[in-house]
Amino acid sequence: MRSQPPRLLAATLLVALTAFPLAAPAAAADYERVLNGSFDSGSADPWWPGAGVSNRVTGGELCASVTGGTANPWDALIGQNGVPFESDQSYTFSFDAHATTEQPVTAAAGESVSPYRGIASKQFTVTPQKQRFTFTFTSTLDFPDAGHGQVAFQLGGQDFDNTVCVDNVSVVGGVKPPGGGNPTPTKKVQVDLVAYAPGLPKRATLVSDATAPQAWTLKSSAGATVASGQTTPKGLDATSGDRVHIIDFSSFDTPGSGYTLVVGEESSYPFDISADAFKKLRYDSLAFFYHQRSGTPIEAQYVGDEYARPAGHINVAPNKGDNNVPCRADLACGYTLDVRGGWYDAGDHGKYVVNGGIATWQLLNAYERASLVGDATAFRDGSLAIPEKANGVPDLLDEARWEVDFLLKMQAPGGMAHHKIHDENWTALPTRPELDSEVRRLSATSTAATLNLAAVAAQASRLWKNIDATYAATTLEAARKAYAAAKANPAKIADPNDGTGGGAYSDNVLTDEFYWAASELFATTGEAAYRTDVTSSPHYKAASLSREGFHWGGTAPLGDITLALVPNGLPAADVSAIKSSFATVADQHLTAMSGMGYAAPYDNSTAGYVWGSNSAVLNNATVLALAHDFTGAEKYREGVFEALHYLLGRNPLTTSYVAGYGDQAMRNAHHRFWANQNDPTLPIAPPGSLSGGPNSALQDPVAQRVLVGCPQQKCWVDDIEAYSVNEVAINWNSALAWVSGWAAEKVGTPTTPPTPDCEVGFTAGRWPGGLSAQVKVTNTGTTPWADWKLAFALPGDQRVTAGWSATWSQTGQNVTATSMSWNGAVEAGKSVYIGFNGSGSGGDPTAFTVNGKTCRTA
Repeated sequence: MRSQPPRLLAATLLVALTAFPLAAPAAAADYERVLNGSFDSGSADPWWPGAGVSNRVTGGELCASVTGGTANPWDALIGQNGVPFESDQSYTFSFDAHATTEQPVTAAAGESVSPYRGIASKQFTVTPQKQRFTFTFTSTLDFPDAGHGQVAFQLGGQDFDNTVCVDNVSVVGGVKPPGGGNPTPTKKVQVDLVAYAPGLPKRATLVSDATAPQAWTLKSSAGATVASGQTTPKGLDATSGDRVHIIDFSSFDTPGSGYTLVVGEESSYPFDISADAFKKLRYDSLAFFYHQRSGTPIEAQYVGDEYARPAGHINVAPNKGDNNVPCRADLACGYTLDVRGGWYDAGDHGKYVVNGGIATWQLLNAYERASLVGDATAFRDGSLAIPEKANGVPDLLDEARWEVDFLLKMQAPGGMAHHKIHDENWTALPTRPELDSEVRRLSATSTAATLNLAAVAAQASRLWKNIDATYAATTLEAARKAYAAAKANPAKIADPNDGTGGGAYSDNVLTDEFYWAASELFATTGEAAYRTDVTSSPHYKAASLSREGFHWGGTAPLGDITLALVPNGLPAADVSAIKSSFATVADQHLTAMSGMGYAAPYDNSTAGYVWGSNSAVLNNATVLALAHDFTGAEKYREGVFEALHYLLGRNPLTTSYVAGYGDQAMRNAHHRFWANQNDPTLPIAPPGSLSGGPNSALQDPVAQRVLVGCPQQKCWVDDIEAYSVNEVAINWNSALAWVSGWAAEKVGTPTTPPTPDCEVGFTAGRWPGGLSAQVKVTNTGTTPWADWKLAFALPGDQRVTAGWSATWSQTGQNVTATSMSWNGAVEAGKSVYIGFNGSGSGGDPTAFTVNGKTCRTA
């Protein structure tokens, strides 16, 4: 979650200072440089506190609590970054101030990044009486358009604790108004900067005021014309503000690299026609998570020298460590937790259960989905560059376990889960994890965090059952305990004001988390109590699935996905209704996309483009992908790739939002280690990292200065300080990993769904309290079986009491039948007949697998 990064200001120019009793502020000049100088909103944003300082807005003032004992004035700071200055121009810096105890304070202007040059500074005395101060200076540096300028108040150098309050802070002057538009250069011909897939539609966007079709040509890398045609005018595209035409060059399908689209004098960036880039992105997007690991060194053999770093937060100075973390002082929980490990959530060093929950679920679901209806070999042991790549466990599960283990550690003794753990105060940009000196604190437990833990732990138990039975039992026990604790504490909401040092992530609607957790526990155990909670939920049968999609605070569709994919014993009609809902919403996306200049499955009709909009595009692409899985309809596969084309450059900013992908890709993510923009010795964002994307609310100083008046899809800038548009986060990259993994699997697949390799016919005679079932298992594939294992779930309380022609076993509602020595070999096209007698009541099973593959039901 974003933060405000403090920087030290050096003083190089002394200026005149006037102090006098408080009077009404002077009339402002035309060009105000400071944001939120009056604090009327009650928020301190974008003012940051330095080390040893805590900010709060009280009584309409920004009050800084300063710890005494520092040596220099600049050892304790409050300030604001991104302030634009122009060289040789005059500025007036004015503010109101008072303090609990009289002390000297320095007001300063300068540079926020190395070498931290100063523009002006002046010391004055602040007393308990509120006064207004003002001084004028001429800038010696040039930071137009919200560059690296900064204003700050230096509050240190005192041997006593104090509180200093400021208000009506203003810096006015210069000859150019702040802002000026997005500095990202754009093309008139917008393409996917990376690749188009053979066999799939290939569309681009032309920005043009022309009302008639325009001639386009497709050029090879050698400059030869390989295809040509006419554009289709679309007119004004409201979301981008562009007048656009659509270029459809789908008829050309020859793989190659370095293609360009040309219209008149305008040319696109080069791109490929190839499946390779999508397959590479599958692994680069997953590599993000190893980079984000806490509590372990990131080793050069896996990431290269540029991205290698020591372990962070392992109690090695200056870290305070995560091995013995207490609760926030105001909580007084009476215990500490060892919460080492896990992933850093975003660009800061916080770790959050609700973000970790959905991110881990998406990685685990990507594996589970591939195992049930796709190709899980893509995630085999050795597929990722991680330390566990030769332990015999699929690497995707290894990476996910790094976070599952952390989530288990966040469980309090009574079963509830702590909402998050992070620094007591925001750290500076840059701050490498191993150099973070802030105290670490646990926030309170919350119902949302507890249900995230329950859901993911239950899901993990299901996936590790045949890999590590002991671990599967441990995670299931934690899931049961968490779910019971959440039901006992159904409305413990995370504090929405707990946003110092880490994001608040408060969520006051929890029915979706209850549904998700119950769905995972039911799918894993088949137990009636969880089934009842699932079927009685207002979210049952995808009732809340819409074009808005899902996210960390809206998780009900995650339960729908599990219930649709994992055999579970629900009525076939209910499972069918869930699958149909995905197709219905997918159709809504496709209808909306057909009218867009830059097609993306995103609903901006209510909130515009929001913080992390790119993750919403990808989560909605997941809905399209699952609609394809459930129906086999080609239109949904095409929609997924359209979403990827938008993210990889076919957008109004001619930018790939994925680092390392395309000639103009995101570089300067809001991140404390990938901070090359602020420190040239540090790296840029690694390949496969996803930017949050356009955010029309403009919630950071750089966006507010540079992007004023931006059309929704253009509210983005590649700047490390622009945290509301260019942050990275685990739950955004998990969405990219899910979709890119699916795309890599589907990029070369036929357009019609494959025929299942098995078919199961199930008939049963029933009487009160009992049944006798006959099962026909047919090999509908092309190769013989050497042996077979049938699996299904028995609804209700039905139990197998005796069976024949197979070895039968049952756990909860889940039944398996394994071949005997005499009937294991089944030739292609042949069948085997088995059966069982049972007790209890319920309906027929609705889904079957043989040797792990989903079967057609006869």
